[in-house]
Amino acid sequence: MKKSLGAQTLIFPTPTWVVGTYDKDGRANAMTAAWGGICCSDPPCLAVSLRKATYSHGSLLARRAFTVSVPSESHVREADYFGLVSGRDTDKFSATGLTPVRGELVDAPYVEEFPMVLECCVLHVFELGLHTQFVGQIMDVKVDEAVLGSQGRPEIEKVRPFVFSPGDRVYHRVGAFLGHAFAIGKET
Repeated sequence: MKKSLGAQTLIFPTPTWVVGTYDKDGRANAMTAAWGGICCSDPPCLAVSLRKATYSHGSLLARRAFTVSVPSESHVREADYFGLVSGRDTDKFSATGLTPVRGELVDAPYVEEFPMVLECCVLHVFELGLHTQFVGQIMDVKVDEAVLGSQGRPEIEKVRPFVFSPGDRVYHRVGAFLGHAFAIGKET
């Protein structure tokens, strides 16, 4: 029997992403976000939702561009830090020792040390209540060569992303291989 927990933001998995923007003075900023995911295949798009109170929110609205850097397990502390302090009064890149890199296709920075980066242009903005959802068209995906597999695609075991558990507010690593998508179900 299932127990009702009421209307809450409980779902698995939720990503741990670092959203990069430039502020009005051109200063690189980044914040951790978990409310996001792929939302369209053609054109390739992702959606990320930010609270209006965040410093990144205003920058993203003004520049209409952002990046999503996917941290690996080795940078869990830095990724968490990006969500703890505000870019209004803290240079998060200097504080963590991480390197901001100007996007090649969009007016936003990404984190050099993180193995995977998506450069996005804002297509749609939806006011949802406490959060604003930004739908970004993915203009490019950049991946460290060290995490590419034999097919030239990123391998999750090499990227080593981690997920956020909203109920208990903890991070978890991604688990073991279970089977090939669009194939394992045929064995039923």
